[in-house]
Amino acid sequence: MTFIRSIVTMILTWEARLILKKYTPFIVAVTGSVGKTTTKDAIYTVLSKDRDTRKSDKSLNSELGIPLTIIGAESGWWNPISWLTIMWKGLLLIILPTRYPEVLVLEVGADHPGDVRRAAVWLKPHIAVITGIPEIPAHVEFFDSPDAVVKEKKELALHVRSGGSVILNGDDERTRAMHSEFRATAVRYGLTAGNEFTASHESVVYQQDAPRGMRFRVDHSGSSVPITIMGALGRTHILPSLAACAVADAMGIDLVAAGGALLSHEPGPGRMRVIEGLGGSTIIDDTYNASPAAVAAALQTLHELETGGRKIALLGDMLELGKYSNAAHDAVGAQASGIVSELVTVGTEAARIAESARNAGLNPDRIVEYKRGESLAAGEACAKQIREGDVILVKGSQGIRMERAVKALMAEPHRAKELLVRQSDEWLALP
Repeated sequence: MTFIRSIVTMILTWEARLILKKYTPFIVAVTGSVGKTTTKDAIYTVLSKDRDTRKSDKSLNSELGIPLTIIGAESGWWNPISWLTIMWKGLLLIILPTRYPEVLVLEVGADHPGDVRRAAVWLKPHIAVITGIPEIPAHVEFFDSPDAVVKEKKELALHVRSGGSVILNGDDERTRAMHSEFRATAVRYGLTAGNEFTASHESVVYQQDAPRGMRFRVDHSGSSVPITIMGALGRTHILPSLAACAVADAMGIDLVAAGGALLSHEPGPGRMRVIEGLGGSTIIDDTYNASPAAVAAALQTLHELETGGRKIALLGDMLELGKYSNAAHDAVGAQASGIVSELVTVGTEAARIAESARNAGLNPDRIVEYKRGESLAAGEACAKQIREGDVILVKGSQGIRMERAVKALMAEPHRAKELLVRQSDEWLALP
């Protein structure tokens, strides 16, 4: 199976390279260890307002996913006929004249050393965006150290074509340090002073006493535009908006136009999305994936909310952390202990979250633990205890399938395919 995948990847990459050579689209490539997909989506919202733009679907960011985006196809999963059809589609794009997007917004991930570099050397983006590399990055398991992850992510910026731009998260220590290496072309964004694109006047939008969205302003070179994003919470959506405005500026789109486009931005499923829960409760669905920095940010958002009910966290394993896993889960438990009224954990690694929270002073009677594979059971049990005004944060790595818990908590579970991640027939068929 690995051999066949390698052959398919090689063929599709060859086709993708020829397609780029033929149609010469403007390429914006996004990498980092946190917030890639959210940033890619915000950039797409801004650029697609006036330009024919295509983005990576969901998080197709691997050595196979990037060619699929360039060809304009979805994964063939386990169907060989589907893969042959995709190859044929790529070949037709090469041979026949056809309309092709003016701009590609591509997400570039790295699970192993060399992943970013292999993509960057042939993508040669016009703009590279690096979203941030926390102290314990996601997918660090197969790297020697966090510094090795930094080096890998930086490859995208090193391969920006002449005259291009590098957009960096200036709030992140590791990406901020790259600024001196790309001084002529680098622009920083973030919530702190010293960045070229910053945010101010941040506030939560409440409707009927429940959090439903947020407002803030994007500030740049003396200009300031208001942004309202409904249906999502947290600075994990403010930072991508700033990155999108920085990309727009690099492409000659003014701040007012970029800010206006963001007013129509709809955050993706599973990324701090606000969903109406049972019995007048509110769910914060952050189940797309989980890393230490992202979980910390989600818990901080929960901490800052005003609510008349309880603050509850359903937290699953954070996977692919290797030797950093124990310390990372311990830190989450310690943070959660000072924020939540109730804590529910799912998974082997997440058991350390529960233990750490108990050690930090959270009442053991307020902690419930479930094994890996029991995310649905955790959600169903929690659903029986929900009260009006409760806010429930649900988060965990993709493999823990915490979206199943969200569905059990939803006031309108029939809308799961519309609102939740991993609702395709292929995902639903998995155990």
